[in-house]
This record gives sequence, structure tokens and C-alpha cells, in this order.
Amino acid sequence: MQPQWPESHDDQTDLLPVVQPSGSDEPTVQWTKAAPLKADRKRKSLRRKAAVVAGAVVGLFGVLYLVDLLTSEGDVPRGVVVAGVEVGGLSRASAEAKLREQIEPRLTRPVRLAAADFTTQVEPAKAGLAPDWARTLDNAGAQPVNPITRLTSFFTSRDVPFQTQVDRAALGGVLAEIGQKVDQQPVEGTITYDNGKPAIVEPKAGRKLDPAAGDLVVRQWADGKAIELPVVVAPVKVTPEAVRKAFDTVAKTAVSAPVVIKGDGKDATLGPAAIGTALTFKPADNGTLVPAFDQAKLVAAADPQLKSTEKDGKDAAIVFDGGKPTVQPSVDGKAIKWDALLAPLADAVQKATGREVKAEYAAKPAKVTTDQANQLGIKEVIGEFTTSGFAADSGVNIRTVAQKVNGAVVKPGDTFSLNGFTGPRGAPQGYVEAGVIENGAPAREVGGGISQFATTLYNAAYFAGMKDAGHKEHSFYISRYPAAREATVFQNPDGGSVIDLKFTNDATTGVAIQTIWTNSNITVRIWGTKRYNVESVPGPRTNPTDPAEQAGPAANCRPSNGAPGFTASDTRVIKDLNGNVVRKDTRTVKYNPQPKITCGPPA
Repeated sequence: MQPQWPESHDDQTDLLPVVQPSGSDEPTVQWTKAAPLKADRKRKSLRRKAAVVAGAVVGLFGVLYLVDLLTSEGDVPRGVVVAGVEVGGLSRASAEAKLREQIEPRLTRPVRLAAADFTTQVEPAKAGLAPDWARTLDNAGAQPVNPITRLTSFFTSRDVPFQTQVDRAALGGVLAEIGQKVDQQPVEGTITYDNGKPAIVEPKAGRKLDPAAGDLVVRQWADGKAIELPVVVAPVKVTPEAVRKAFDTVAKTAVSAPVVIKGDGKDATLGPAAIGTALTFKPADNGTLVPAFDQAKLVAAADPQLKSTEKDGKDAAIVFDGGKPTVQPSVDGKAIKWDALLAPLADAVQKATGREVKAEYAAKPAKVTTDQANQLGIKEVIGEFTTSGFAADSGVNIRTVAQKVNGAVVKPGDTFSLNGFTGPRGAPQGYVEAGVIENGAPAREVGGGISQFATTLYNAAYFAGMKDAGHKEHSFYISRYPAAREATVFQNPDGGSVIDLKFTNDATTGVAIQTIWTNSNITVRIWGTKRYNVESVPGPRTNPTDPAEQAGPAANCRPSNGAPGFTASDTRVIKDLNGNVVRKDTRTVKYNPQPKITCGPPA
């Protein structure tokens, strides 16, 4: 009989067959485990000892872990380094004390900053920088619970960033000051001309302080080392190669021959020098240089040649025919549309032949059109005043200025300036030498007597209810004028305004000025739409001052007894057409005494 191995048992080395008798002819076979071998028993013994040793080691490690966990609770984790200072394993109080001892001294010193070729030092307080010890240690964290992490912390270190209290506004102000020194705008390449000869201006990239500089300062200022602030490049739009290409293909051709501007009946010729003066090169978005004409320089070069082809417009005017105002129609002029010439000229200079363009003209409307003048509401006299008693030579000047001002229109909201309207009042304009008062003494100069016209105009505007926009009384009183209700004017020899008379038309309708001159008096009328009745209430004369004696000039001296000075006032009462008071304006004037002039014996 051959025994069979049990199918469910793979390892046949530790089973022995046992034959059992049975009632049949064939005995049965039972399998049983063999007794362990000696070697097997030794291996199992070693395994048990290893397990005991391992358990002991693990137990010891657990005890050490628990002890370390309990004894280091609340301390800074081992291996922590802040700004180069090791504080791992210390209590928070000890760690902060050590940090203060080793770091704080350098935090009181100026912070050294450098950007490109600029260096500076700044006090931490001015830059808004202060240490934050608590937050620094908070960021270090607590002792780790993981046993592996705790074990490795004995052999490794970990940098923890120093934390700072930051006043961003103060730091931004410091960096803005540095940026003013460091930042440089890029210089675009271009082409210039010297008497018609082109020359290249090489492009140069700019630079700008990086916006991230502030964060870098916050991170590194506690290290005590110089901080190199980042600077970014501000690129140019046009490369040197593109500038060279424009020079070779455009700039040289532009001045290779004259350009003709064909006007209305007359032409203008721009030679190479004039082209070079007016031609500029600008960077385009595609990185190229494109030619363009400077309009002001183009006009300066071409307008004198084409001026006769243009026509000045004429404003509508108010004329007084038969004593009543009528509108003299405006006339439109025509002017060259210089802006429309810029692009065609830039194209023309790039051609070898056919270098000409046609000037375009546009209507040049009058500043005051006929329709505007008709709608101004100038229909009745709203203010009038007359003065008299002038000498013949002064009368010439008064008549000249009156003729200039006659018909002047002041639109709603506009301000009339006597000096501005007449311009210079000298001999070329028809004014003559007449008497004036200079430093309290009689004198003569061209344009003398104009102050009488100014006083007459001021009073007409006064009674018309116009708004005073600036005037000045004489320094001493002149008896033919109402006290505190008169005006003087003065110009430099070149016509520059020194003392002016101005009033503003604050009505919704326009006004016109009419002047009427005779050999003995001057009248000024203000026409418009009446809205006020005006009354003048003079005040008492106070604070009299006796005149002082003064020697007259050596030549042409005229003795006088002088006149006392005093203080006077005038109140303008403005009423509406129903008699209701709209407002009252009081003006007080101090007049100086007119000195007593004495003259020495004749030479």
C-alpha cells in the first residue's frame, strides 16, 4: 500500500503516516505532525528573544519621548534660527531675550539701501520699520508631536523669517524718494536735422524701481546688511536697428529736394533746411520710426509765403447811425487748414519726385457773427456819463481812445478791459504828448488825458449796473470828478498794462459802448436791455490832511498851492425796475494831499 499525501497540506516535511487496522482488507492511513527538529527549536527561541529586546527598546524610546514632550512643552522648537540667531529649544522668554540682545543693536542703525548706481541710508523709524518679537516667535511654531520629527530636530535647523511691524505709507514715501533718484525714463531713438542734414539719436533704455522693493526691505532689514533693491528695465519702443533703417530709407530722402505747397494763387516752397526744422520722427506701436511734421514749425516756415492767400474775418459791430445802435454784419474770412497738411507732407517727403501738396482752406468765422449781434438785446441806453474841462492836447488823446472804443460789444459774462481793448497807446497809434501828474507835480507824456476817458467810462458802467472787475482811483482828488467814483489807467511805454479799468457784463444780454466827443466834453453811453435803476449816495469827507511843501522840477516848474487830502466814500444803490433794492456797494477812498509846489529863481 502506498500512502497518499493530503491534498490540503503543502509542506510535507513535518508529517508522518500512521497505519490503522480496519474491518476491510485495506488498512487506513492517518497523518500526524512529526516532533520538531532541534534546529527549529533554536530558531524559535532566538525569535522570542529578539521580540523581547525590541519591545524593551520601543518601551525605552516611548519613555524618553514622553519625558522630552513634557520637559519641552512651551519652548521654541529645536533647530529654529531667526536672522542668524539660534533660539531652538529655548523658552519663549529666553528666545526673545536672546533675539533682542543679538539683533536689536543692528535694528537701531540706519538701513543701507542700494539701487542701480544710487546708495543711501535711512533710519528704520522714518521707513516705518519696527521689530515684532511676538509674531516672530509665533511663526516659529510649537514643539512637534510627531516622534520622527522630534528626533530629526536634534540634527537639523530651520530658518524662521524675522517679523516686522510696517507702516506702509512711511516705507512707500522713502521708496518714492529713492525712485526719484533711480528712475530714468527711456530715451527713444530718433532722427534730428542740422541745417538739413540728418543725424541719429541712439535709443537708451530707462529703469524703474521695482514695486517689490518694499517687501524685500521688510524681509531683509533685520539682517544688518546692505539691501540691493530690484530695478526693472523700462524698454524703448524702437530698436537701434529700426532707427538706422528709418535714417537710411526715410530721413535722407526727406531732405533730398524741396517740397512745394500749392496755395490759392500762390505757392510756398520748403527747402531741405526748412523741412528738417519742421520734420520730426515719432515711434509707432509696431516699433518703427515714422515721419511727422510739427504744425507750429511748419506754419512758421510756410505761412509767410502763403499769408496773402488767407483772409481775416470781420466781427459784427454795433454802429450808431442817427444816434441809435444798428448791427454792421460780420464777414467770414478763410484760413489754411494746416493740420490737414501734416499727413500729406509726411508722405510727400518720402517721394523722389512729385514732391508737392495742395493747401486746403476753411472758412474762418467771425468771433461775433451777425446773428449773435442781433440777439444781444442792445436796444436802449442803460448807463450814461459826461465829463468836460480838458485841454486841447488831452482832447486829442481822449478823442483817439473814444474812437477806438466806440461800438465795442461786451457779450454776456465777458469782461471788458480798457487797456486790453485799446492795446498800446503811443505815438504810432495817434496819441500825442499831453499833461499828466507825476509824483504830485505836473508833467507831460504821450497819451496824457486818457484817465478822463477812463473816469467817464467807469461812471457809465457804474450807472448801467455792470459788475466792477477792477479799477483804481487817482492818488489825489481831481475836482472835476465825483469823489470815490473815478478811475485812472496807466501803461508801460511798450503798452504793457499797469493800472487798468475793467468791468464784467453779468447780464443775460449784451451791451455796446457808444462814445460821443466834442471839443469841450466826452460822453459815454452803455446800450443794452435795462434791468436796473442805479443811484449814487456820496458819503461825508473825513480825515482832512494838509498838503506838504515840495520843490518843483528844475525845468518847466509850475508853482501851486496844492490841495488837502481826505477820505471819501460812495455807495451804489442798485434797484430793480420795480424799485426793490437788489444790493448796495460802498467804496471808500483815501486821497493824498496834493503837495504845494514851490519853484526856485530862474537860472
